[in-house]
Amino acid sequence: MLTNDRLGPLSRSRTLAPPGWSRWLVPPAALSVHLSIGQAYAWSVFKPPLESSMDLSGTASALPFQLGIVMLGLSAAFGGTLVERNGPRWAMFVSLVCFSSGFLVAALGAATSQYWLVVLGYGFIGGIGLGIGYISPVSTLMKWFPDRPGMATGIAIMGFGGGALIASPWSSKLMEHFGTDNGGIAATFLVHGVTYAAFMALGVLLVRVPPEGWRPAGWEPPQEQGHMISTADVSARNAIRTPQFWFLWVVLCMNVTAGIGILEKAAPMIGDYFKDTDTPVSATAAAGFVALLSAANMAGRLLWSSTSDLIGRKNMYRVYLGVGALMYLAISQLGDSSKPLFVVCALVILSFYGGGFSTVPAYLKDLFGTYQVGAIHGRLLTAWSVAGVLGPYIVNKVADHQEEAGKTGPGLYSLSLTIMIVLLVVGFVANELIRPVHPRFHEPAPTAAESGDAAAESGAAPESKVAAEPKVAAESGAASEPKAAAEPEAASAEKGGDR
Repeated sequence: MLTNDRLGPLSRSRTLAPPGWSRWLVPPAALSVHLSIGQAYAWSVFKPPLESSMDLSGTASALPFQLGIVMLGLSAAFGGTLVERNGPRWAMFVSLVCFSSGFLVAALGAATSQYWLVVLGYGFIGGIGLGIGYISPVSTLMKWFPDRPGMATGIAIMGFGGGALIASPWSSKLMEHFGTDNGGIAATFLVHGVTYAAFMALGVLLVRVPPEGWRPAGWEPPQEQGHMISTADVSARNAIRTPQFWFLWVVLCMNVTAGIGILEKAAPMIGDYFKDTDTPVSATAAAGFVALLSAANMAGRLLWSSTSDLIGRKNMYRVYLGVGALMYLAISQLGDSSKPLFVVCALVILSFYGGGFSTVPAYLKDLFGTYQVGAIHGRLLTAWSVAGVLGPYIVNKVADHQEEAGKTGPGLYSLSLTIMIVLLVVGFVANELIRPVHPRFHEPAPTAAESGDAAAESGAAPESKVAAEPKVAAESGAASEPKAAAEPEAASAEKGGDR
């Protein structure tokens, strides 16, 4: 395996920020990558042309998207440790190569009418780029913004939700120009691959990591912690042995399943809902609806994750799951009676969907500390892999079955919407069961020798235990205090409130 020294300009040591570097230059680097890979959310624009040109069912045309989300979760889980070790520049470059080459392979598949190449390129190869690119800036931004972790993760992940805001109308315009046959789809894929490679390169060149022990000017860690915020650290290996990890896995999986189902089917869904009414929805308007959903997805990632800094992560997920279930109920019962009601409910659902993604890294930091939060986050994203298959499968399979039964309009989706409500209720219950992590899973305070060895392996200068503890406290937003003092607090917090 390559070490940092052999990665050349991509290594973590070559991305160390010089004195006076502004941390506000790092969010644009994250956005250049996330806005690009967020194109995945515009896949529904390609579904009707692919179904028509290659004679595919709705379930089959969802396969590249589903596989892409599966590979996102798997590559994030298995690559999380590498991303932490090699740094964000290396991760962003790997993402660029995989994501862009995936489009080129998909273009070849469309041009030769080989659908399996579209699935391989967009889903498998591109999906690896999605996963590595998705987690590449998260840990780095949390280190640059220890004073506002919810906002930081919102910035990091906001671009992914907003990718379709650009990609949806852009893809529609390209296919209007090139055509919606196999050749037109191939040309559109080709333009996407080349353009996104150039845009993502900006992030590769711009990203920087903070020096060891860095803190924002004038900021001091708060002296008081909420009941759901621990000052202790938990390793990735121990984290997956805790019930908290798996409850949060269920929470994320249920929230994502409910949102991704409607997002993947958005364009044809709104068309079906109002097809037999006095105000049918055109293909152009449906693409605009997808763009609106992308805007809500993007805005929710920053708005709701920032709100979670004020009200706590657990309370924020109560809103996502509880109110989200009510929005789905409104669509299933009243959606076809009012187009504005349908659109507003869908926008709220997608804002919660996006907010769930951007809030979960801060939730993990609260529960497990900053020690290996990037690797833990990668493992948790396997919930996204499951949801990426489950959500589109439920919506598409039910719609195909209902269509075979002769149903039309809202009748195609009433059963799948009811299933989504049930899943959100399951997620709500799982969130209520989350408590602070038991002290037996906490990492022991490192000895001076262990601290020196760890620093040497990472290429950093050895630092003493006395110097290391304030650094961890600064990154986690916790007061500097010995581990022995932190554990009783965490134990007593199990009886405490929800923050």
